[in-house]
Amino acid sequence: MAVQPEGTPCWADAMFGDVEGAKSFYGDVLGWTFGESSTEYGNYTQAYSDGKAVAAVVPPMPGQEGQSAWCLYFASPDVAATAGKIRDNGGEVLMEPMQVGDFGSMLLARDPGGVVFGVWQAGVHEGFEKTGEPGAYCWAEVFTRDPAKADAFFPAVFPYRAQQLEDEAIDFRIFNLGDETVLGRMKMTDEFPPEVAPYLNVYFSVDDCDAAVTRATERGGVLRLGPMDSPFGRFATLSDPQGAAFSVVDLTTTKGDMPKASDVS
Repeated sequence: MAVQPEGTPCWADAMFGDVEGAKSFYGDVLGWTFGESSTEYGNYTQAYSDGKAVAAVVPPMPGQEGQSAWCLYFASPDVAATAGKIRDNGGEVLMEPMQVGDFGSMLLARDPGGVVFGVWQAGVHEGFEKTGEPGAYCWAEVFTRDPAKADAFFPAVFPYRAQQLEDEAIDFRIFNLGDETVLGRMKMTDEFPPEVAPYLNVYFSVDDCDAAVTRATERGGVLRLGPMDSPFGRFATLSDPQGAAFSVVDLTTTKGDMPKASDVS
């Protein structure tokens, strides 16, 4: 697998106070298996689907306990240079660029609207070993209350070309790398309670959306939205038992016409 182009979502992980509980939940819902925890790197534990690395779970570091959440990482050829772009465009670097053995280098940041994300400069760990297949990452959307800030920030930090969906019902933008759409941006409406912070919603592909929702809710997950049909697939948004939000989507069950999108200058 080649190193991903700059700005490509390339990895996802989450901190859990109960790592064993998270492994049991996602193992059941997404079919993941887990490798040995790496004590050298804070008991970081990789998740696998069909033997291919798809995500990781890790316990919080002392003093960093809090709400569990999925973190999406974007590929960068130079995390230090990306850190500069983040600061220059109104973002905040939460964790300075850090070498992680020979695996690669990372940073954590927050956009001007409050969305937390990661950046990954690949070493021997190049990121997802599969995407877009059941059990693997397939899509993500920036949920923000300040779309103007997100729309200015992300294409300034990464080489994105933006398009706006021609839909009066929602304010939705997509970011492209070349001909590939890699990220969405959704304006959070008043339907989102004020205590819900802006976030990156990560989608994992499943064979059957409804069956995945049933497994998740039976295991203590909370259904937040759906399941519902769309031109992109049948999807649902959930919170896991520790409060981390994520979505599942069956990419093979599509309904309706693809919305039109127009370039944004």
